[in-house]
Amino acid sequence: RSYSNPEAEGQLLNSFTQYFGDSLGRKIKRMPLIEETVLPGDSLLTLPVVVIGNGPSGICLSYLLSGYRPYLSPEAIHPNPVLHTKLEAARHLSIVDQDLEYLSEGLEGRSSNPVAVLFDTLLHPDADFGYDYPPVLHWKLEQHNYIPHIVLGNGPPGGAWHSMEGSMLTISFGDWMELPGLSFKEWAANKRRNIKSDRVMPEEIACYYKHYVKVMGLQKNFRDNVYITSVSRLYRGKDDEDRSQLNENISTQHLEMEDGQKSLTKRNWEVRGYQRATDGSHVPFCLFAENVALATGTFDSPGRLQVEGEDFPFVLHSMSDFGAAISKGKLRGKPDPVLIVGAGLTAADAVLCACNNNIPVIHVFRRRVTDTSLIFKQLPKKLYPEYHKVYHMMCTQSHTVDSNLHSAYTSFPEHNVLSFKPEMKCVLQSACGLKKILKFSVALVLIGSHPNLFFLKDQGHSIGHHSNQPITCKGNPIEIDPYTYECTKEANLFALGPLVGDNFVRFLKGGALGIARCLAIRQKKKHELIESRDGGGDGVP
Repeated sequence: RSYSNPEAEGQLLNSFTQYFGDSLGRKIKRMPLIEETVLPGDSLLTLPVVVIGNGPSGICLSYLLSGYRPYLSPEAIHPNPVLHTKLEAARHLSIVDQDLEYLSEGLEGRSSNPVAVLFDTLLHPDADFGYDYPPVLHWKLEQHNYIPHIVLGNGPPGGAWHSMEGSMLTISFGDWMELPGLSFKEWAANKRRNIKSDRVMPEEIACYYKHYVKVMGLQKNFRDNVYITSVSRLYRGKDDEDRSQLNENISTQHLEMEDGQKSLTKRNWEVRGYQRATDGSHVPFCLFAENVALATGTFDSPGRLQVEGEDFPFVLHSMSDFGAAISKGKLRGKPDPVLIVGAGLTAADAVLCACNNNIPVIHVFRRRVTDTSLIFKQLPKKLYPEYHKVYHMMCTQSHTVDSNLHSAYTSFPEHNVLSFKPEMKCVLQSACGLKKILKFSVALVLIGSHPNLFFLKDQGHSIGHHSNQPITCKGNPIEIDPYTYECTKEANLFALGPLVGDNFVRFLKGGALGIARCLAIRQKKKHELIESRDGGGDGVP
């Protein structure tokens, strides 16, 4: 790692100064950067919120933290009469200022998080029933509700959408991918982009998210090309705690040491990392935060089979690597088929990509083709004809139907990969235990992906529903309070989006709503505490 010189560090700090103003900037200049042994003092900058991840989850959260507030539109009538009655009774209040548990009561949807279902039905009423009703909300910018925050991401705003395969269509409609306050269709029309169907390409969505941050005036909160290396709690002796700092965190926790030592106070978060400069050098930084919101998504670590030979260079784990191999002509003229492992939509995309490039396919997956949990069973044929084409091939061109390999595509349902061999062969095992060896040109393992929370203690294993297990979107999401999205096992740590089971953009917006309401309430309590301490003065932290 090549650390940059002090001048580059100064440029980074100056950019923070510009973003957060002179009052915060004076404190930033005293932040420790490279000195790993330096303990932060009270005079150092502590931001109310640091958001890790600049995809749609982080963007939507920044939108709400910036003071944008949703209200019931004057002429709007929600198709759910019970919900509409509740909304009408509090029309003068923004949704952020209302009881989300009360509003969510009785609602049903395709998310297990009630606030996600609530916000979705306000933005897309009765969408799951095929209706295209407009949102019942309108938005106001209330600058007094701004909560200082910073959003850190590896690339430009939009996150993983910038690295997805550009030739495939999104699974969701374009309208469902949009963020509050900016219609995707109107944006596409203004940009003169030719949207041929309700489903769009990932590159369109990535451009929309990047433009959204600009048009909504959120740029000052975003830092690109930032890589987080550590997020950890700070502790100090309770007897040494400066009373003047009690207003930093209303929910300060105390830990009693088992060996009789004095108690420790669990304080703010320390966020360390580096920003990649244009010359490739790394500019290290250290920030302190009262609250941290995890919005990293789940595309960091591709799922692995954990079998012998999986690390061979001809075994790939991403569509982008596969697309690169095709574009470079590495598979042109190869007599052996490509081996694709997985039965999800990404694996189906790979099958389509190979077929479109006249590359024969061997498709291996563990489930039966009649398994009701296959994603293809949940997609209407008229809206997703290409995926049903793949599913049809999975059913009708399987090795069990015809013992010979088909020229263009052959599926191997109910088969597991046992190993990959250096001579580019694969050992498969059927459900009844029979083994088969197949030769291939390149293997592509697409069995999902998992978040990489290496920067947290124990990689975040302690904050899932199942302790001491890796965080996964489906099997072990982060355990949160359903209305505040705060981690139940770690105060002042929040999570939203795929990390809590909301894979679809239309539902991750509910996490931003829950977090924004929770932080707004705490911010109000903090101000009241300061005012009461100062005898009713107008002091501001």
